[in-house]
Amino acid sequence: MAISLDETDLKILKTLQKNAKLTTKELADAVNLTPTPVFERQKRLERQGYIKKYVAVIDPEKLGLGLLVFCKVKLKQINHEIADAFTRRIQRIPEVTECYNTSGSYDYLLKVRAHDMKQYQEFVLTKLGEIDSVASIESTFVMSEVKQNYGINF
Repeated sequence: MAISLDETDLKILKTLQKNAKLTTKELADAVNLTPTPVFERQKRLERQGYIKKYVAVIDPEKLGLGLLVFCKVKLKQINHEIADAFTRRIQRIPEVTECYNTSGSYDYLLKVRAHDMKQYQEFVLTKLGEIDSVASIESTFVMSEVKQNYGINF
């Protein structure tokens, strides 16, 4: 059940999406409040699950992970047991940075980071290829990232 947020709560969320490293005082200045109520509101937003976590966004190319691939996976058949086993396996694969259960021709969409094509091929052969429930894989290679927004617009 969503709890209604007021304008100040929304300002806090929008501001933190842009820069989660702000001090409480800097955040308070940005939303025109004093630090104590901003701190209390931020903690409440965290407790209520509006703020899931704080992360640093790393440049994958600086780490040699410049190849970005969207990998569509179709399973041979699907039920709760098979889906649970597949998602548990995917959770343990570090190259998969995001995984979505989708509708349509494929069951899952994976976002995969690799050093290069050779490493991606090895990932497909030794990690995805070893999952018995996988029927087919279709890979889409990203040539350039046009837009990347880590927040949500509300």
